[in-house]
Amino acid sequence: MSRKPVPAQSGDRARVELLFDKPQLLVRLFGQYDQNLVALENRLGVYITARGNKIGLEGTAEQVAKARDVLHDLYARIQRGEDVDTGLVDASIAMADEPVLEGIIRADAGGGAAPPIMIRTRKKTIVPRTPAQAHYMRELTNNDMIFALGPAGTGKTYVAVAQAVQQLITGSVQRLILSRPAVEAGERLGFLPGDMKEKVDPYLRPLYDALYDCLPAEQVERRIASGEIEVAPIAFMRGRTLADAFVILDEAQNTTPAQMKMFLTRFGQNSRMVICGDPKQVDIPGGVAASGLADAVRRLEGVESISMCRFTVGDVVRHPIVGRVVEAYEGSDA
Repeated sequence: MSRKPVPAQSGDRARVELLFDKPQLLVRLFGQYDQNLVALENRLGVYITARGNKIGLEGTAEQVAKARDVLHDLYARIQRGEDVDTGLVDASIAMADEPVLEGIIRADAGGGAAPPIMIRTRKKTIVPRTPAQAHYMRELTNNDMIFALGPAGTGKTYVAVAQAVQQLITGSVQRLILSRPAVEAGERLGFLPGDMKEKVDPYLRPLYDALYDCLPAEQVERRIASGEIEVAPIAFMRGRTLADAFVILDEAQNTTPAQMKMFLTRFGQNSRMVICGDPKQVDIPGGVAASGLADAVRRLEGVESISMCRFTVGDVVRHPIVGRVVEAYEGSDA
């Protein structure tokens, strides 16, 4: 493998050769058509060559050192059974920029093979892809009520659903309850035919998508039928006490202060509650001023056992263009 060298940048040039002891794993490290190495070259401005089980790096000393660390990290992830793609390349680069969190995330658990910050579900193992996600995953295990605030694509709801599924599988909780306000996002849908479930399911589809990504379809259906998993609009929460449950409220910015107070006071014994939302994307009349999420954050910031996890555009883990779109909109709004 050889490509056109990346133009030299400022700083002393350096060359490093890396040797990997399991050449059969390098196919996964490189990615289809070497897409992972191409992404690493483009992100860090290094020039990469590969021969057998050796990888050569060329660039400034700083670039080469960071690329070396990222390649070692990705190789270790493959050895642990993780799938490596260009998104994980970006995540590993971001971790390399946060040495304190990087040490926490990459530290061996019991001298071994897996990092301590991870979520195991029936279908996949989720590890943090940004420093903010690492902090979020730690808070999900340490606090009873967590507010996840930030733009779309940062993994707020997905990670919460994965953590909830893990706790349901291990028996830490008896129920998983997913809720959303049934608010039309800037468009009028008119009358929806069918029974109550058919009317509200379109609003809750993103929650179902996350569930099916963490559990086999037959298990999702069986657990929904048995009541272990419940997906319902926030209006269905009134009058209940949610004990022994992992409760997630998605799109919380579209609740009113009264709805938010009602929801938060459903908290029961041996429960965990996660409230996810983007404070800048409010679809209810009155905008941010009328949002129950903004009101709750203002009132509950600093309260014991309640954590506020904030994400930025730099934490977007979808396609890189999503991050650029969010940044462009937030910049023009400012």
